[in-house]
Amino acid sequence: MSQLQEALDLIGRGAEEIIKREDLESRLKLGRPLRIKAGFDPTAPDLHLGHTVLLNKMRQFQDLGHQVIFLIGDFTGMIGDPTGKNVTRKPLSPADIAANAVTYSDQVFKVLDRERTEVRFNSEWFGQMSAADMIKLAAKHTVARMLERDDFQKRYRGEQPIAIHEFLYPLVQGYDSVALKADVELGGTDQKFNLLVGRQLQEEAGQLPQIVLTMPLLEGTDGVNKMSKSLGNYIGINEVPNEIFGKVMRLSDDLMWRYFELLSFDKSLAELARMREAVSGGGVNPRDYKMQLAIELTTRFHSAGAGEAAVRHWNEIVQGGGVPTDLAVQDIAVPTEGLRIAALLKAAGLATSNSEASRKVGERAVRIDGYVVEDGSRVFLAGGEHLLQLGKRGFARVRLTTA
Repeated sequence: MSQLQEALDLIGRGAEEIIKREDLESRLKLGRPLRIKAGFDPTAPDLHLGHTVLLNKMRQFQDLGHQVIFLIGDFTGMIGDPTGKNVTRKPLSPADIAANAVTYSDQVFKVLDRERTEVRFNSEWFGQMSAADMIKLAAKHTVARMLERDDFQKRYRGEQPIAIHEFLYPLVQGYDSVALKADVELGGTDQKFNLLVGRQLQEEAGQLPQIVLTMPLLEGTDGVNKMSKSLGNYIGINEVPNEIFGKVMRLSDDLMWRYFELLSFDKSLAELARMREAVSGGGVNPRDYKMQLAIELTTRFHSAGAGEAAVRHWNEIVQGGGVPTDLAVQDIAVPTEGLRIAALLKAAGLATSNSEASRKVGERAVRIDGYVVEDGSRVFLAGGEHLLQLGKRGFARVRLTTA
C-alpha cells in the first residue's frame, strides 16, 4: 500500500463524509503541510469523550506531519451557536468565555501534540472588524439560504423565534477559514452547513476552498443520545481515573466497537476486524477487549500508572466487592470553620466539583465510614481519619489536619 493511500485511510477512519475527497488527495500530493482547522466554542469548562472525536482526528493529521489549528471561538461564543437548538441560545459573557478557554487549552493537550498545535482565538480578526465590515460579511448570504439549515427551518415552521444575530454564526465561522487560510476543516455532522459556508467564503476571497471532513456525533454511555453532560451520559476527560475506567467497562458490547473506532489510537481497523471475529466466534470474552479500551483511555487522560491502578481497583472493588487494600491516607487541611462534605469529596479527588459532589450526596451515593450521608450541609472539623466512598468504585482514606 502506498504512503498516500495509508494517509487517506487514516484520515478517513471513522469519518462520516469528506467533501471533496479528490481535492484532499490532490493537496496531499503537493507534499506540503496542510492547514487543518477545527473550532471549539468555550461553552463549558470541561471536555468529554464526545469532544475528543475531533481532537483525535486532529492528532492523526499531526502524526502525518500537518499543521493543526485549534481555534477557540471566543467571539462566536458571544453569539451562541444555534446548531441543534430550538430556542435562541444565551450568549456567554466575556468572563465565562475567558475562564472556559483557559480550561480548554489545558485539556486539549491530553490528546494534541502541544509543539505542533497552533492555538488561535477568532477575536483576533473579528475584534478588529467595524460595523461596516460585519454588514459587508452579512451580505454574502441570503435569508433563504440560511433557512435551508434544518434547525432554522424547524424553528421557522414551528413559529419559534430566530434572532437576527443567529444568522451571523455560520458566516462568522466560515470567515474563520478565510482568516486562517484553512485547507481542511473538521466538524461534527451537525456542523456541515457552517463548514460549507466556509468553502463559499474562501472561493469569494480567491482562496482554494477547504476540504470539509465531518465526524459522527459520539453516543453517550446510554448508547442512544449524543454524549452530553446535561444528559448525564458522558465520560469527562478530567474525571478521576477510576471513574473513566469504570464508565468504559459499563459500556454495552455493541457500543464498545463504536468507541474503539472513533477513540482508539492503539487498534487499527484491521485489528478491530480480527477482534470482532474472535468475539463472534466465542473465543474471546468482549469484556477483555473492553478492559483494553478502558486502560488506553484512562492512560491517555492521566498516566500509565493511573491506568494500571484503575485495573487493580476494578478487580478489587467491582469484581471482588471489597474496599481497596492499598488506599494511601491523604492529608487534607481543614480551615477553622470546617469543611463541608462536598468540598471534602472534591479535595479527596472523588468529585471534580462541589456541585457534582452535592448532586451525589442528594442521590445517596456518598458514604462516610460505611454510612450513607444524607445531610449535604454536614461539616467536618480537623482531627481523625475517615473512609470516603462515592458510588460503588470511588474510595479515599483521608486524615483531616488543621490548616
